[in-house]
Amino acid sequence: MNGLVVRWLVSAAALYLTSSIVKGIEVRGVASLLFAAAAIGVINAFVRPIVLLLTLPISVVTLGLFVMVVNAAMLWLASTFVPGFVVHGFWSAFWGWLMLSFFTFLINLLIGEHGRIEVVHFRY
Repeated sequence: MNGLVVRWLVSAAALYLTSSIVKGIEVRGVASLLFAAAAIGVINAFVRPIVLLLTLPISVVTLGLFVMVVNAAMLWLASTFVPGFVVHGFWSAFWGWLMLSFFTFLINLLIGEHGRIEVVHFRY
């Protein structure tokens, strides 16, 4: 359970960083930030797989590039459900999804599967 809470907070931190960089994404308040992170997680867990399955022919034709459009749409969809979280337009959603994925990846490098901070050792 601790791992779930830590991942939720990591997603919220990544969303905060994204909203501070991408001009078309606004988060008004900490509560909106936490609810938006939870909504994005729920949408990505339940809605995104169905949409990806339905758009599989388009994804095959575009060599997988249409998946980026689906991911941006999922971010925009989360903004329709959470008051205080606004995404202005497709390009804001697209760049926001890209930045959100990047920040989440970087933060998750430091956090293990059980929600604990891990030290990464590099060997030369």
